[in-house]
Amino acid sequence: MEEQLFQQRTDLTVLNEAVMAIRNEIKKIIVGQDDMVKLIIAALLADGHILIEGVPGVAKTLTAKLVAKTVDAGFSRIQFTPDLMPSDVLGTPVFNPAQGSFEFKKGPVFSNIILIDEINRAPAKTQAALFEVMEERQATVDGKTHFMANPFMVLATQNPIEQEGTYRLPEAQLDRFLFKILVPYPDEQEEVAILRQFHKLGNTPVMDMVTPALAAEQVKSLRQQIKSLIIEEKLLQFIAKLVHHTRNHKSIYLGASPRASLAIMNASKAIAAMKGRDFVTPEDILEVVAPVLRHRIILAPDKEMEGVTEDEVIKQIIQSMDIPR
Repeated sequence: MEEQLFQQRTDLTVLNEAVMAIRNEIKKIIVGQDDMVKLIIAALLADGHILIEGVPGVAKTLTAKLVAKTVDAGFSRIQFTPDLMPSDVLGTPVFNPAQGSFEFKKGPVFSNIILIDEINRAPAKTQAALFEVMEERQATVDGKTHFMANPFMVLATQNPIEQEGTYRLPEAQLDRFLFKILVPYPDEQEEVAILRQFHKLGNTPVMDMVTPALAAEQVKSLRQQIKSLIIEEKLLQFIAKLVHHTRNHKSIYLGASPRASLAIMNASKAIAAMKGRDFVTPEDILEVVAPVLRHRIILAPDKEMEGVTEDEVIKQIIQSMDIPR
């Protein structure tokens, strides 16, 4: 009986080898930032988009580019600016004189992995162009629907909202990101290691040092594998209860949507698989709760005035709950 049960379990060998290979490639360049790298890989496996926030110069864009380089798939980078129009992202119909008709010329968003740099520098009209793309993996232009490539993933970076020349992202768009990753400054030892690393690299082009570790077709099969991982009923109830708490908490003006519950479930499956397990534990869920929820809740105005952070409120909610064992 035990032998039969073992044979039914998911073989995660290929997935774990791929994760290790991606991490090793990134470590050739990046010092520290282990949490950011782990969450980016988890989002790649869980079929989710990522928002990376931090001050300029903490390797947000570089790390995103390196992760994209480790996947042998199409890559496109879009620099968001205040004058960027939706057609600059999606594409536009172009007149073809030979055929006497308009042809749709695809924009840079039609690729596998899209890096959007400084996403909060573009106005609402351009942000709205991403709604359909991110959620439904398609774009409708002039009444015609154009489908995105598979796999498809958006990696977006942004500076903190307080900086000048930025726009607050619409709540509906934020809800489409699986994670919001906060990137801190490196500590002093890490900064010394960064200096040492780049001094050693000399004139070597950074991007040339990284080689693909995963094919696009493999990403699709690994995503299917992760969806089939085991999660117990009591853990599903725990996720639902946790998200429900955000809708009734005195410090929160706007709670998380059911999309947040799905995001926690899918992300915890990816984290479990990265740890070599085919089943989810409460620890996996707790590991992804903050990055999944921090951009999906809006604090009450008085709490914002007091300087309370989303992460602090999320921590309070978790501490008030009974964690299943």
